Amino acid sequence: MQVTWTPGSQRSGVFASVCLAATAVVFGLGLCACGHAAAKPLSDAGTQCGTSRSAANVPVNIEVARGYVACTTAMTVERDYAQAIDQGKAPGNGGGGPVPVNGWTCTGFPTPEVLKTGNASKCVKGSTEIMAILGT
Repeated sequence: MQVTWTPGSQRSGVFASVCLAATAVVFGLGLCACGHAAAKPLSDAGTQCGTSRSAANVPVNIEVARGYVACTTAMTVERDYAQAIDQGKAPGNGGGGPVPVNGWTCTGFPTPEVLKTGNASKCVKGSTEIMAILGT
């Protein structure tokens, strides 16, 4: 005995609907996977990104103070800022700033403020702010 499905039968319509729905789900999941693979993870305010060193070779903790930025970007900006100071690219006596770094504007805090707050420098781009805080 052979079962045949005619194009107009009710079962054929249900089968087609299920296949179409399954195809849509698989396609949708594929798109979601592609979108997430390409996105860079962003860190938000309060995120500790790691430890670096200032131009004076002092350990500093790099933190996202405001906004959203990838920690890899934050670490690169702070490293490049210290390098710019070391190379004499900072105005004044070599630390205050502002110093442009990869589209960010970085400034160092005066020594009395550093000693009082522990904040060594900050780099700002738009509403996003990265802080270098004295390490322990």
